[in-house]
Amino acid sequence: MSKIKEVVQTMMRTNFKFDTDVKILTVTDISSEKLGNEFHQALHELGWDSSIAVMKDRNKSGEEPDDVILEEMKQNEIVFCITKHSLTHTKARKEVNKKGISVITMPGITEDMFLNGAINADYEIVEKKTLEIAEKITEHKEVEIKTGKENKLIIPIGAREGIASTGVFANKGDSGNLPSGEAYVAPIEYKSNGKILINGSISGIGLLKKPVLLEIKNGKIEKASGEEGEKLLNILNGGEGTTLAELGIGTNYSARVTGKILEDEKAHDTIHVAFGSNHTFGGTIDANVHIDCVTISPEINWLK
Repeated sequence: MSKIKEVVQTMMRTNFKFDTDVKILTVTDISSEKLGNEFHQALHELGWDSSIAVMKDRNKSGEEPDDVILEEMKQNEIVFCITKHSLTHTKARKEVNKKGISVITMPGITEDMFLNGAINADYEIVEKKTLEIAEKITEHKEVEIKTGKENKLIIPIGAREGIASTGVFANKGDSGNLPSGEAYVAPIEYKSNGKILINGSISGIGLLKKPVLLEIKNGKIEKASGEEGEKLLNILNGGEGTTLAELGIGTNYSARVTGKILEDEKAHDTIHVAFGSNHTFGGTIDANVHIDCVTISPEINWLK
């Protein structure tokens, strides 16, 4: 049995608690087609009713798939998205999920990530830690993130509830990332103020050569330092794209920071802030983009 097939077999046994004897679709794109095909073939050879759909690459995370792909997603009970850019924060994912279809997004996953790191975590531990942090988010109205002595960002979350992305899917229709391990929330729009130093990675850019200092005023990026800060602003494309959309806290002790945001944002001792759409998880912003920015070893202060 190939290593990928072994991982798929273990994943389907340990990460899914409901009956997976259902129709499964793997959505992939041109950039990820090789791995997407290997994943689909592993499912097929292991006995699942598996099919595959290939689309053109999206230009950025949060961009919608085309209508043909959306219709194929609706014809299955589990959809795996092995794509270059994330489909997590799209209307399509939300629409399909409302029909009771599980959508498991794996944006930017590589063969290395498939075989090593976060995918091999003890997900009982990940689940417990993630639920604890999600509850902590729910119990507090503001979070203060300190990155160095001079950089402080106050993020109001009000009565919004923390969401646990545990990587364990207990019921049909449950969705999320794999690998996983994060608790996150949609902050109150246009209320966050301060500065945060991004010293890990940025979705669509990768590992940072130099930390990027973001200055946020009334919930929007006002300044972003350096060449990679300029790249971030270009990806977000102004307007609502620059709105602070998410605060997430990594809970997976096996996750590494390698420049691949799918794993980076799950790493223990990291937080991430994202900009753009959050309408898919309790916010109000629909910007057709969602870009995560990871910071390693921040100081987190919980405010009532």
